[in-house]
Parts: sequence; C-alpha cells; structure tokens
Amino acid sequence: MQKFSPVLLALAMMVGATTIVAAPEYVTIAMEIDVAKPADEVWAKVGKYCDISEWLKLDCAITSGTGEMGTVRALAGGRINEILVAKTALSYGYTQPVVDGQFYNLYHGFMEAVPVTATTSKLLYTLMLDESDKADQAAKDADVARRRASFETALKNMKAIAEQP
Repeated sequence: MQKFSPVLLALAMMVGATTIVAAPEYVTIAMEIDVAKPADEVWAKVGKYCDISEWLKLDCAITSGTGEMGTVRALAGGRINEILVAKTALSYGYTQPVVDGQFYNLYHGFMEAVPVTATTSKLLYTLMLDESDKADQAAKDADVARRRASFETALKNMKAIAEQP
C-alpha cells in the first residue's frame, strides 16, 4: 500500500476545492463634452467630491475624510460608497469597494477638466469595470449603454452648471 505525502494530499484537496471564476471582461467607457468656460472655472463649479449630487442627481455625504485622497462618499442613501483614490488640481478618480455577497466589478471612475484654450475646456469622464458577471453579450451591452446614458446626462448637467454666469 502506498502512502501519500501530507503536502501532496493538501494540494490535491485545494485544487479540488477551487471555485471556478469567469475571466474578467474589463470595459472602458470614455465620454467627453466641450465647455465654453476655462477648465479652472469649470472645476470650481463641478469638481468637488460631492458636487455629484448636483449633476448626477444623487444625494451625497462625505462619511470620512476631508476631500483628499482616501475620502469616502456615500451616494443614494449609503447604498453606494466610493473612495477617492486619485486627485489633481483639475481631476479625481474613485473606486467602489468590495461588498460582501456581491460580485466585485473593480468599478473605477475618473473625471477631469482639460483646458483647450484660455476660455474653453473639455470635461472627460471615464468609467472602467468588469462586465464578466453578465449573462450574455446583450446584457453586457445593455449595462454599458445604461451607464453611458447616465453619465452623458451628467456631463450635460455639468456643462450647464459650469456655463452659468
């Protein structure tokens, strides 16, 4: 009778217990809009971390931090949390943390005001996330279209706010 090494036995048990996970399918949704105001003026009107409540029409509360790296905002009554992970004078980036029991899509957003001329700018908004949890390509396409429509409306709202006298 042959004996198995405890290491080989443990390895075999680990391989057998491995959960099969779909390969990530990262998508990037890049959007932009021209604004007839300088970038610094645009950013002053729409670039604070909770200004999202004005242009995306979601309630927003800072739950920790001061608006610098690591600040956490709670949106939609705390249903969505976002952590500030990047910041410059005219941009910021954020991510959504893992939520127990939910698929983690590695969601990140990045917003930036880019100077074009001395009197004009562009607002850029980019989302990146994993769509591999969707049932099929039609569901993935629908989710991307929904997100794009929502944030393109937000960009139009930001433009209107920024261009107000």
